[in-house]
Amino acid sequence: MSRFLQAIHRSLAPAAGMLILAAAATGGAQAQDCDRACLRDLINKYVDALGARDPSRLPLAAGVRFTEDSRELKLGEGLWKTVDRIGGFRQDYIDLKAQLAAAHVNAFEQDGQVLHSVLLHVANRKITGIETQVYRVRDQPTFKPPDSLDRPLVGMGVPVPPDRRMPRAGLIRVALTYTEALRIASFEKAGTPFAKEAYRMENGAYTAGEGCPSCPPILKPGRLHPDIKASVAAVDEEEGIVLLWMNFGDTNSYGPGNALVTFEAFKIWGGEIHAINAFFRILPKDTERGWPSAE
Repeated sequence: MSRFLQAIHRSLAPAAGMLILAAAATGGAQAQDCDRACLRDLINKYVDALGARDPSRLPLAAGVRFTEDSRELKLGEGLWKTVDRIGGFRQDYIDLKAQLAAAHVNAFEQDGQVLHSVLLHVANRKITGIETQVYRVRDQPTFKPPDSLDRPLVGMGVPVPPDRRMPRAGLIRVALTYTEALRIASFEKAGTPFAKEAYRMENGAYTAGEGCPSCPPILKPGRLHPDIKASVAAVDEEEGIVLLWMNFGDTNSYGPGNALVTFEAFKIWGGEIHAINAFFRILPKDTERGWPSAE
């Protein structure tokens, strides 16, 4: 394991320890009382409530915490005030062990498209925290416009072959090799294992790999990201998906003092990355996630 990956694991360990202590304090049964159907239903309820601009429809715990783009807000502010309707695309990520329900959601305001990332923190079947990121397509025309959100993502929802499933720690390890590759600008040196059909989707558009004849190979090296930070947002062990929050750091590419910040999903099985789906936006380079890792 590289020094970078070791550093990430050390930085995530305190947060993981806090989660373990919290689970021990409340009892293991309580920490696991929302199954996959329950967690997916909470995402359904969230999307419906957001579309109606009515957070009171949600089963909320007392003192629920809400952030948008890593900023603390009162629930009902931000996108809740401006959303006009919910689009047809949605990709869910269910973390049964950590009691998390996440999704990439296509939404619309009256004057444009919004790519919305959401992560629900759950305890005792109630939502204790709502972590979100909002990318307004009109505001950051630097990126390729969304053109592939009218259909399910290829391979992302395909069941993992039972004999190719990986343990949670193995899924996280593979996902973090991608972060390391960005840090050193080399997928080969980082040992990032891509399947032959692997592709990368950024903000609803193919940008590398299969599915886009005009896109570069997924192994093509990019720019150095020496200050990249990563946090494990959720791990869907059944679907073989790791959702990472990443701040790419200031690469002098997105305006003074700015960086890309992303919720990025990796479909992993058989030791390889098969698909990548990223919703990201430009934020200040010092943006922190502010939520515990789900490692």
